[in-house]
Amino acid sequence: MSTSVGCKDGASKSNDNVVCEVNEKLQNMSTADMSTDDVSVCANCGKEGNSNEISNMCNKCKQVKYCNAACKKKHRHKHRKECEEYLKRAAKHEAELHDEKLFKQPPPEEDCPICMLRLPCLGTGSVYMACCGKIICRGCIYAFQSRITKDEHDVCPFCRTPPPPTNDEIVKRYKQRMQMNDARATYNIGCFYANGKFDLPQNRAKALELWHQAGELGCAVANSCIGNVYTFSKGVKRNENKANRHYELAAMGGDVEARCNLGVYEIKKGNLDRGLKHYMIAVKDGSSTSLENIKMLYLNGYVMKDDYTEALRSYQAYLDEVKSDQRDEAAAADAYI
Repeated sequence: MSTSVGCKDGASKSNDNVVCEVNEKLQNMSTADMSTDDVSVCANCGKEGNSNEISNMCNKCKQVKYCNAACKKKHRHKHRKECEEYLKRAAKHEAELHDEKLFKQPPPEEDCPICMLRLPCLGTGSVYMACCGKIICRGCIYAFQSRITKDEHDVCPFCRTPPPPTNDEIVKRYKQRMQMNDARATYNIGCFYANGKFDLPQNRAKALELWHQAGELGCAVANSCIGNVYTFSKGVKRNENKANRHYELAAMGGDVEARCNLGVYEIKKGNLDRGLKHYMIAVKDGSSTSLENIKMLYLNGYVMKDDYTEALRSYQAYLDEVKSDQRDEAAAADAYI
């Protein structure tokens, strides 16, 4: 059984005519509602009018309207307490939303495109390839180099592109990736300027600019570097608020070093619960420093044994996830060298 939603000329049934009339009335009512402006009321004098007539809002809370500036000024002392309470509630709600996002476990590191295992959190455990934009684990690079001839030793294990022959070609390749909005390439060029690498002049201001670009593109480690810049006054004035803001962006993006820094900051302020939360999140993503910090808190009686036990299990789970024979062989070879 179907319900009629419109009218057709020559309807054969009287019920159809009734439905037609009802639909037309509803449509007319809907049109009338849409054409009528919302009625606003002045909070001081009670005058009613449309949004153009009663448009003078409270500059702080934006919750009450007035017909003119005189009414707003007259009502200010009556509205002050209500305004302050609203702003406090709004700030508290905003802080709760921020903390919900901040203390959410970030997505894990992406997988190596060759072995399809999770990449380790330490930068030394993987290599960015500017030829194809892939991040490849050291285990796969070691295994690839062990199988090929000496002449092919330095080609990319993923796309087989030979390495650039000069420093100019290295920088050119990275800049080509940067033009494709490659966040990691943009971050790396920033590092080149910060350290004066590959014949680029040392320029901390340029490095900071590039790290900001990389951070906006989603590179967590770039935001961590910006946090370090403002923490240790590297070319800029020390600014704890800016540092923590970028550490938070980095932590939410999965950077464990930034997350650990936030934990240290909260512990120093006496916020044990917040500091422990940061450490626990970082441990799940492979931060051995955070694990050691939790251990020290446990030994000094600040956290429970269950907390330390959970941290140990989380760290072991991470190690199991990133472990492979190839990576162990690569680590052993590096240690031997």
